Amino acid sequence: MNVLFIMADQLRWDHLGCSGHPYLQTPHIDALAARGVRFANAFVNSGVCGPSRMSHYTGRYPISHGATWNRVPLSVGEVTLGEMLKGSGRSLALAGKTHVMADREGLARLQLEGGSELATLLQRGGFEEIDRYDGHHPPGSESGYAAYLRAQGYAGDDPWSEHVISGVDAQGQVQSGWHMRNVHLPARVAESHSETAFMTDQALQYMQRMGSQPWVLHLSYVKPHWPYMAPAPYHAMYSAAQCLPVQRTLQELDTAHPVLAAYRQQEECRSFQRDECIRTVRPAYQGLISQLDHHLGRLFEYLEKSGLAKDTLVIFTADHGDFLGDHWLGEKELFYDTVQKVPFIVVDPRPEAHATRGQVRDEFVEAVDVVPTVLETLGLPLPQHRLEGRSLLPLLHRAEAPSNWRSFAYSELDYSYREARLRLGKDVQQCRAFSLRSAQWRYVYWLDEPEQLFDLNADPDCFQDLGRDTSTAGVRAELRHQLLDFLARRKHRTTVSEAAVAQGTAAHKRAGVFFGQW
Repeated sequence: MNVLFIMADQLRWDHLGCSGHPYLQTPHIDALAARGVRFANAFVNSGVCGPSRMSHYTGRYPISHGATWNRVPLSVGEVTLGEMLKGSGRSLALAGKTHVMADREGLARLQLEGGSELATLLQRGGFEEIDRYDGHHPPGSESGYAAYLRAQGYAGDDPWSEHVISGVDAQGQVQSGWHMRNVHLPARVAESHSETAFMTDQALQYMQRMGSQPWVLHLSYVKPHWPYMAPAPYHAMYSAAQCLPVQRTLQELDTAHPVLAAYRQQEECRSFQRDECIRTVRPAYQGLISQLDHHLGRLFEYLEKSGLAKDTLVIFTADHGDFLGDHWLGEKELFYDTVQKVPFIVVDPRPEAHATRGQVRDEFVEAVDVVPTVLETLGLPLPQHRLEGRSLLPLLHRAEAPSNWRSFAYSELDYSYREARLRLGKDVQQCRAFSLRSAQWRYVYWLDEPEQLFDLNADPDCFQDLGRDTSTAGVRAELRHQLLDFLARRKHRTTVSEAAVAQGTAAHKRAGVFFGQW
């Protein structure tokens, strides 16, 4: 079996045709869902790129793997999917974004800061990089995209800033896509030379090079993440009237939770509180998604024509969503389905999955489930003393879910790096929040701040926060206990396997230790 693990960056769950968007055209992703299973209740374990991705790559929650923000390195002691595959003679190839930051202090402590194969693997989070491209800044030596752009005739010291994320206004002036007022303009790069096209080309070339050899590829697109500059014709594919209506009420501002009130003072949120920002950005965002779908169509066509589709597990998801003005917010991070809920489609081509093909399933699925699903698909052992997710194969191969399947999804936030912390006058150790999302409730426990609670049956869009309502004290106590129980079960004993513990249980006499005898 091959594995193709596709991730889009900042893609909302409700921005696909198969999810019910009335205008957005995503025929290739929709067809992918028809060939496999679409999980309608899939959630990330953090609404932030870095920690979310580290959960996807380790099978562990942020509170366990420790990389709680984009700038926090993943500990050298954490084991990623790439390392797990390496032990079986396979490798995990990367085309695109990871947000992995090397634990340089840990590597130096182990005297692995040199250029050894192991050091390089650990610095890259277990990935063998075809082309790493994070898409938030001009690409460096880790990516060939800048050289590719220059070879196509895009001049300048920084072709990414000057062409990929810039446009030309009616007066002939170059305008940057960092200013969202400009994202109605077409990018100054041909569609075929865009970030999405380039990374799809990298993936196709890798598959062609691998030939009949089995492979595992993480294809990680930087779009539709900001800067929201789309190349022609995708920049003008949708009008503001063809976008979903913004979800927000004035009541949310009148009764705002202190942390949300502080967030809403940040620049990106103030920008998205402007109607003109929403009307400008949302059409471009949708255009980027349709462009992504087009290139996924190229990829899926190659899989079919080459015969690889019958032997390839495909996972398609996102690292989080995007507020785009909902709840008077921009960016992501906070605990609304707009951000925490993501597309999640899995296609297992084997006959065992025929029983569920084309289904939409409602079980709660999380980012941490990717690693165990890949390992079980490949017939590799699951390090259960580390993994906190569950393989999805039981949901792919059987109509009935296991009776002990999870009844909620978990997510967390570390906002210590954010301006909101300064506005609230908090220490860096005070900025944590932990959330459970069940079928009925969205519950958030904030350090040193009031709880949040939303009744999803009565208020599915989460406009009315019941976290400070005395009538919900009993519900909050129950959910608080459920959260405590969940956190107490995290797997921090990672240096010995469960089998080793079982073998060593009550074994002191076998080791020649006879304490306690009369």
